[in-house]
Parts: sequence; C-alpha cells; structure tokens
Amino acid sequence: MFSDSKKDKQMAESTSSQNIIAQDTKLVGDFNSKGDFRIDGTIEGNIKTSGKVVVGKAGLIKGTLQGTDAYFEGKFSGKLALSGTLTLKASAHIEGEVSVAKLAVEPGANFNVTCMMKGAVKDINNGGHQRKSETEKTA
Repeated sequence: MFSDSKKDKQMAESTSSQNIIAQDTKLVGDFNSKGDFRIDGTIEGNIKTSGKVVVGKAGLIKGTLQGTDAYFEGKFSGKLALSGTLTLKASAHIEGEVSVAKLAVEPGANFNVTCMMKGAVKDINNGGHQRKSETEKTA
C-alpha cells in the first residue's frame, strides 16, 4: 500500500526543491535558494540560487539575479549574473547589466543590456596559445 522505494523519495525531493511564483503573485524582498525557480508572477528584489530559473511569459523580475542557468520568456530589469547559460525566447525582454558564460537568443527577443561574456580567454593572434612576457621567460 505505501511505497518506500528510492524512486518515490527522489520524486518527492525534486518536487520540493522547485519554487513556483504563480501568475498574479507579487513578492518583494531578497530570496536565497538551492532549488529551481519558476516565475510567472512578479519579483522585486534580489534572487540568489544555485538552481535553474525559468521566467514564464507573464513573469517579471526587477532587481538582481545570481545563479547558474536562466530561461526567459518574460521580462527582466536589473543586474543578471549567471555562471552558465542565459536562454532568451522570442517573447523575452531584458534590460540592465548581464554577465554570463553562454548566451542563446531567439530572434524577436529584446536584449537591451550591457553584456559581459565570461569563459576561457584565448589569444586569437597566437592560435589560442598565450605567449610569455620577457619577465616570465627569465627565471
């Protein structure tokens, strides 16, 4: 009658680690979470998460967002810092400062930002190899 299997426990854990902000809900303040966020309402404040953030078409974030990956169909205004990928669908509208490792933008998305891409830096003039300066050569 009652199951105690690992699969049921994993499903319960993954369900409880997702935060959902429903449409017509407005939250003001700072939020920290290790779980994923699904935002269909409005958040004004600072969000810090190690999970994935999904902003639906009706979703809006005003403030800062620090995390790994984000998927936008809705709106964002503020400072966005991701260590992973920012994905923008055609309905997305992003304004402010953005710092990401990877960026995927669908045609039609509004991306009015100051953007900095972080990742491995290669010297394109030297075939990807960095040269040592004169002070580094002498030891």
